[in-house]
Amino acid sequence: MNITQDKIDNLNTVLTVKINPDDYTDRVEKAIKAQAKKAKVPGFRAGMVPPSHIKRMYGKEILVNEINDLLNDTLTKYIAENKLEVLGQPLPKVETDKQFNWDFTDEFEFSYEMGLAPEFTLNFSSSDKLNQYVIKVDDQTLAERINNLRKSYGKMTNPEVSIDGDSLFVTLAQLAADGSVFEGGITNDASLRIDIIKDAAIKKSLIDLKRDSIATIDIQKAFDNDAAYIAQLLKISEEDARDLKSNFQLTVKNINRLEASDLDQAFFDKLFEQGTITTEEAFEAKIKEELESMMMQNAEQKLHADLYQLGLNKFDFNLPDTFLKRWLKASNDNVVDEELETGYSDFAKRLKWNLAENKILKENNIEIKQDDMLAAAKRWVDAQLRMYSPQAISEQQLEQYALQFLQKKENAQRIFDDVKMKLVFDYLKNVVTLTQTEIMYTDFIKLS
Repeated sequence: MNITQDKIDNLNTVLTVKINPDDYTDRVEKAIKAQAKKAKVPGFRAGMVPPSHIKRMYGKEILVNEINDLLNDTLTKYIAENKLEVLGQPLPKVETDKQFNWDFTDEFEFSYEMGLAPEFTLNFSSSDKLNQYVIKVDDQTLAERINNLRKSYGKMTNPEVSIDGDSLFVTLAQLAADGSVFEGGITNDASLRIDIIKDAAIKKSLIDLKRDSIATIDIQKAFDNDAAYIAQLLKISEEDARDLKSNFQLTVKNINRLEASDLDQAFFDKLFEQGTITTEEAFEAKIKEELESMMMQNAEQKLHADLYQLGLNKFDFNLPDTFLKRWLKASNDNVVDEELETGYSDFAKRLKWNLAENKILKENNIEIKQDDMLAAAKRWVDAQLRMYSPQAISEQQLEQYALQFLQKKENAQRIFDDVKMKLVFDYLKNVVTLTQTEIMYTDFIKLS
């Protein structure tokens, strides 16, 4: 067997593998004998099929499979021994003028194109300056959070007269051009929240209504031509909803209002351990503390995004773009050229960042340990379980679930990538200069 490398440039190379019968004959004969032992062929007892018969029937197929396996093994070994950092997978060069006899005596020559990772340096330093935001809760955000909590633990009532924020249970009936109910037209019972009405005049017309009150609404104007919502409201197709021009008669059948819970001890005890919060002032302080704790995650995500962008701005290296586009297309038959061109930029950014991550870990001897993987998996599993039940499970159970989760290759890869990302960001946060900057939440959300 002979392997040669023809380096096109620093990012592209071609490997040529020459195989002669001595390289594959033993493998093929062994595979034929193995097939003969398990083959079920009419006229022969199980396990007694002559290898020569198998060779006549399936020899070419077996030969092709064994040569493909030999090529894969050879390429993998060559790449490892020569420490080639390959991007994507080797792509076989299609040579239309090359023909093989496949008669067990042929010599074969196969060429593969490969994209190589670029050599580059990382220049993150203390001269790089970023804000590390400390988000403070403004009065409006605090009030909205408290109001939502009060509504979550409130009760539904049926008042006599509607106000903004109520939900009306109504009958909607399509009207003819003369204002009468259209016979055979669209009718449907539905719940309608007054606060989602887009048109101010229509919203005003639905306030101060009582049961059995009747109003007329322009359905398109009321919901700003939202065909999807109108279709859902009237139980019709989106296509019909887009074409709908009629006004609708709205008849109130019931008024529903969610009354917020009182700020009393019973409410406090539903949210926190009994007796720990006893005043409105203490309640507000606790909610504010919890919000700011939650917002630390938002601030961390923002910092990670800024570090990521900082890196992309610094990465002064190219990728084997032409090769990678061919590889992406070869790896996914459903990708069309237009989609490939549109999405390649984001793919290239992610790939550059992944190369930088690997370089940071290698140059700084940062290891991804099994304990890190297990801890991250436990956090992920715990978060998933708490979505369905707030009750915590035992540490032993949590570890068992986490280990089971990691047994799936795709899960393990996901956790590995998450841990790697965290380690890299933790490293960078100790390299660049971070300035702690207080910012109100309302101003922070404008940054994204």
